[in-house]
Amino acid sequence: MPEHVQAGPREITDRVIRAWCMYDWANSPFATTLMSALFPPFFRSLVIEAGLPVEDATAFWGYTASAALLIAAFIAPVLGAVSDYTGGKKRFVGIFAGFGILATASFVFIGDDTWSLASFLYIIAAVGFSGSIVFYESLLPHITTKENIDAVSSRGYATGYLGGGTLLVINVLWISHPEWFGMPDLGFALRASFLSVAVWWALYSIPFFARVPEPPANGGGRELGHAVLVEGFQRLARTFHEIRKFRHLFIFLIAFWVYSDGIGTIIRMATAYGDEIGIGITDMTLALVLTQFIAVPFTMLFGKYAGRVGAKKSIMLTLFVYMGVSVSAYFMSTAWHFYLLAVAVGTVQGGAGALSRSLYGSMVPKNRSAEFFGFYSLSAKFAGIFGPLVFGFVSQLAGHSRFSIVSVIIFFIVGAVLLTRVDVEEGKRVARQAERDDESGEVAVLSPRIPV
Repeated sequence: MPEHVQAGPREITDRVIRAWCMYDWANSPFATTLMSALFPPFFRSLVIEAGLPVEDATAFWGYTASAALLIAAFIAPVLGAVSDYTGGKKRFVGIFAGFGILATASFVFIGDDTWSLASFLYIIAAVGFSGSIVFYESLLPHITTKENIDAVSSRGYATGYLGGGTLLVINVLWISHPEWFGMPDLGFALRASFLSVAVWWALYSIPFFARVPEPPANGGGRELGHAVLVEGFQRLARTFHEIRKFRHLFIFLIAFWVYSDGIGTIIRMATAYGDEIGIGITDMTLALVLTQFIAVPFTMLFGKYAGRVGAKKSIMLTLFVYMGVSVSAYFMSTAWHFYLLAVAVGTVQGGAGALSRSLYGSMVPKNRSAEFFGFYSLSAKFAGIFGPLVFGFVSQLAGHSRFSIVSVIIFFIVGAVLLTRVDVEEGKRVARQAERDDESGEVAVLSPRIPV
């Protein structure tokens, strides 16, 4: 049993893990219903309704998504360092989730042509969503062992896909047949769907806050204040210097940065791209429902597969599938094409995310998990910034998005090449050595830093 879980019996440990996974169930509808399925085409319609050029609608969505990630990327590492020092991981989950839930609920006030308000609210909600995940994921090393970290991470992802898919099915019924539920029109059904995401997120977060224990603080549990914030910035600066000494962890971060850029771009731009080429919102949403439910068993299968061949080889397999998806999307023209690509994405999306998280967690010193997961989040957020920006720029330049979607393949190729340079076992050894040296007050002897 992990030393930080003050549980005792085995069944209590399982209870903690289930509660931790429930936060994936709680927040995943934001990624499915809002971020991926319904909001991008809704946002495009607002831009067009405001009288702006049609070709700018997809680009403006890309810029909005990038702005949200840019903000989250800058604040996450500092707050990660602070939460390690004060012992406030769960508190920061609550703060960010609170902002995300309130902003998401406020989507009901978006009018038919208020695209700027929609952009502002989405940025606030997305920062809350992304920020809460930083601290949620930083708890993973504290509730697992090196033997089950891949399985628990995969279980969390699978739980999230199931939760996100369940609410998305309900939302699909609402927008397909609003009259069945006493809703006057599609616009009302869309806003009701956005509100349902906020309610779902709030209610199903309760087990996480009630049952997952808070790991010990490095700074004696001091209260958050000016001195602790200064310490957070100082620790962030040290981490920028020290993380490069964790040779294989650093290489993995760069690889993750690159291939995650491709994955995030496909997730955030798929329905905007589909809307642009004439695929209906109902078909796109149903396809994403299919993605969610296919992802559940395949995420678990990838967790088991990683137990046999390792997380690194498993991630490589997912990247090859994504390469095929990005090239095939160039030729997409019908709803059936969208369905087929959604199935392909569903087989690998959960595996890529869960195993990247667990592989990184296995090479991180536990006593600095939030600080290091802040950097993990930083890599993911900066990756998500560049992909949509490039997508939007190429779309405006070419007048359509077909060249944008096929260009995503370069992120998967470069990411795969960098991943081949990661020695996972050496990375784990260095992390454990760093933990022992921190406990004894000695200077860690780490692998020499190499340029990447």
